[in-house]
Parts: sequence; structure tokens; C-alpha cells
Amino acid sequence: MAEEPGKDLVRWRPPRNPLNSPIAAYALVIGMTVGCGALVYSHIERPPVLIEEAAAAAVPPARASISLKLPARTQAPLHFRTLTLAERDDLVEVTPDGLRLPKIASDGWMPWIAYARRYDPDGPAARVGLLMINLGADEALMRRAIDDLPGEVSLAFLPGTPDLPKWMKRAHARDHETYLMMPVDDPGGIGERGIRPIDPAADGDENVRRLRQAMARGEGYVGFVMPAAEQVSRAETVARPLVKEIADRGLALIEIDPGMTPSAMYGLTIELGVGYARTSTVLDYKLARNGIDGNLDRLAEWTGESWPGRPPRHDFGVLQPDNAAIDAIVSWRQRLARQSAVSFVPIIGQFECRTACLARLRAQPDQLRP
Repeated sequence: MAEEPGKDLVRWRPPRNPLNSPIAAYALVIGMTVGCGALVYSHIERPPVLIEEAAAAAVPPARASISLKLPARTQAPLHFRTLTLAERDDLVEVTPDGLRLPKIASDGWMPWIAYARRYDPDGPAARVGLLMINLGADEALMRRAIDDLPGEVSLAFLPGTPDLPKWMKRAHARDHETYLMMPVDDPGGIGERGIRPIDPAADGDENVRRLRQAMARGEGYVGFVMPAAEQVSRAETVARPLVKEIADRGLALIEIDPGMTPSAMYGLTIELGVGYARTSTVLDYKLARNGIDGNLDRLAEWTGESWPGRPPRHDFGVLQPDNAAIDAIVSWRQRLARQSAVSFVPIIGQFECRTACLARLRAQPDQLRP
């Protein structure tokens, strides 16, 4: 059967005009509204628009986040003589077995004067001093003593202290005069580490060898501090080779003796020309009624007492390293600054130098200058 023509064909319709659609009508209305609004807006007075450059200039630029350097910490000049490297080397003897020992320089300078801390000789004639002993057993206390105590306080280190040259250099940089403790068995003190103590039963050569071992542990110190060790200081046969070694190397000697017992060492320092100081004033004595603060005040009061015809007093006290002692000294130093009766000086200001000692100093006249 023949198919009818055009049965499967779709009837043609003219294309739809998009402008005649409802969407187009809405768009036309919206467009006319926007256009009218723009026309009205263009006739409204309003502030002039700032150009981009002017706007940028009106807003202060944000500061760059940078780390500003703090001003350098000002430090008071140190009260020590300025020594060149050659002068320092001339104050050291290197032994065949490698020990670096103090010695009198070729031009006559002695270590106990070369390394002493200077002080004002024109201050009050009455002088008070402080010596903190046995530093090195407790690193934290040693560090605090070096950093927090006034520079006038002299410091005595145990020769067996680890890294002793570093700590003595740090003390010097904080304006402290330094000493070494004599390596002896001190019943009331602290035992040494790695140092054989001087033995009253040993012969003189052996004790000198032990003393040299202690000497070589540090540099730049004034001399040795002898605690209350009666068997060493009282017996001349034991003390003589030790004091002679100290004298030959241009060092000084301090004795601490609360009982002020007769000392063979004292007579030997006069004979051999050694700078010498001695005290019985132990400021941290546990049974003291007024404690460390009271003892410090009493030391200054006693030293400052004067009346016509009486020579000015000199005295110094000793303390063990302790937080309470450090706090007391710092507070006392502030109180002492408000008076003018006594001078607070390093221990070098407490030394006596008799006839033989002065004769040795005159070998280098500059040593006699303050």
C-alpha cells in the first residue's frame, strides 16, 4: 500500500523572535529602570572622586615589621691595668711538662701587682673589703657570684674547678680581683677535685709539686688564699718551701684564721718579701646573732670608727658562696654608698708590704703607682 505523501514530515514553523518572549520583556523593563537611575544619579551633586594617587597619599604607609637593635649596654671601665699579649706571655712560664705557671716578668712586674684591681687611693683612709672563697663547687652559685656581686668583692676559686680559666676570665670581665684557694685539707671547707692536697707529712719538693699543679689551673690571679689549716701554716718546715715558691713567682698570700693563732707563714712573707693580708672576720658564721646583714654593717661601722691621733682601720671579711650571702652583699653595698666614712676596696687594698717586699717592688717602679 502506498504511503501517503508527507505523513512523516514535521510541519514548518517560522522561527521564534526572542524579542517577543516574556523574558525579553522583563529584561527590557529592567534595562530602562537602570538607565533612568543612571541618568538621575549623574545630575546629583556629590564629592569629587579622589584619584588613586591622592587616595594612596592620604593613607600613611604601613610600617615594615623590623627588629630594632637595642642600644649597646654601657659598661663602666674595668679597674685593671691593660696588658698586651706579649706582656701577658711574659708573666707565664711554660715548664717542660707543659704546665703554665705564673712568673715575674723580665721587666720586673710581679703577677700580684700586674693582676690586682685598682681602686681610688684618694678615698676615705679607712678601708673595708670582702672576699668570697671556695668558688667552683656549685656552678650556679659561682656564676651568680661573678655576675651579681659588686666588682669590689674579690673572688677565690678552688683550683679543681672545671673550666677554671673560663670562669676566671669571666670574673675579670666583671671587674673582680681573683685568687686561688691553697690546696689543703680544710676541715671546715670544701674538698678539692682532681688536686692532691698539700700534706704536712710529705717532703717539701712533693708539696711544691702539688702547689704548682694548682697554680697551673688558672691565670691572671693575684695569689693564694690559705684557709685555717694549722698543720701547714704553723709548721715552718712545711710552710717555708710553699711561701718561697709563692715569692719566687711574684704572687701574694692571704691567710684566714678566725682564732688569730701564731702563723709561720706570716713571718716568712716578711722575710721573703711577699705581699700579705690576714683576717679573722668570718661574716657568715652560723652562730652570729645578727646574721650576715648585721655582720656586714658591723664591719663597716668598726672600720669607720675614728678619733684624733688614731690611724685609720683596715679590715676585710670572708664568706662562702651562698644565695643569702650574695643578696646581703648587694643590699649592703647600696647602704654603704650612702656614707663617706670608709672606702670599699678590693683585697689588694688590705695588703701589707714590708721592707723586703717594697725592695722587690722598686725593681719595677711603675708597680708603686696606684
